Amino acid sequence: MTMAAASRITQIPKTRVPSTKNLLARDQRVLLHGLCWQDYIQIGNILCDRPALRLTYDEGTLEIMVTSKEHEYFKVRLGGLIEVLAEVFNLRIEPGGNMTFQREDVEKGLEGDNCWWIEHAEQVLGKLSWDSAIDPPPDLLLEIEVSRKALVRMPIYAAIKVPQVWCFDGQSIRVYLLQPDCTYLQASESPTFPGIHLAEIVPFALPRKDKDYLTILREFRTWAKRQRKGKTKGAKKRRSK
Repeated sequence: MTMAAASRITQIPKTRVPSTKNLLARDQRVLLHGLCWQDYIQIGNILCDRPALRLTYDEGTLEIMVTSKEHEYFKVRLGGLIEVLAEVFNLRIEPGGNMTFQREDVEKGLEGDNCWWIEHAEQVLGKLSWDSAIDPPPDLLLEIEVSRKALVRMPIYAAIKVPQVWCFDGQSIRVYLLQPDCTYLQASESPTFPGIHLAEIVPFALPRKDKDYLTILREFRTWAKRQRKGKTKGAKKRRSK
């Protein structure tokens, strides 16, 4: 480890990482510059038992972010809605949570807020580790943007070859699809869940004082089934003409 990196790490020792109870409502973050890959790995090892932290490394720059309750609220709610959609569409799905994705060859690594293998679920069933050289990237990754924009992280997702990224800023959902030139293009709907209007998902993710989490999931399942049924009927009518 370089002397510069060592001095930076001493500023954030394991026993002194801020407690979440002392944080502001919004996510907090710090940037460290001039770190090599091994510095990033060692800092990640030091902070590995801090689940509220998110590390993003991009060619020498490391962002350490502490997530807020608001951030985690939307992560859990939207994650549940995506899994319900997979159930309604009869898709196989394997969750990866906010696991770490790293590619040393391009000096990029990060944790998304949530991710799933869907089209490639079969290839990762039962696996407890991920190797970029042999394992497929997650098919869908979720980014919560209550305090930062995910667009600055898109080149990292492109390097990992994540085909679909959902971004939620607390008000709207945007879906980005990976293009052949390794850029992302915003789409009007998710190809994984055709016929589901993104704007109509949002109310199910927003805070409610009159309904708990499971009640909302049940209502969303009913709504999603109705949407898919209507889509199927419409397709049948078009084929019969």
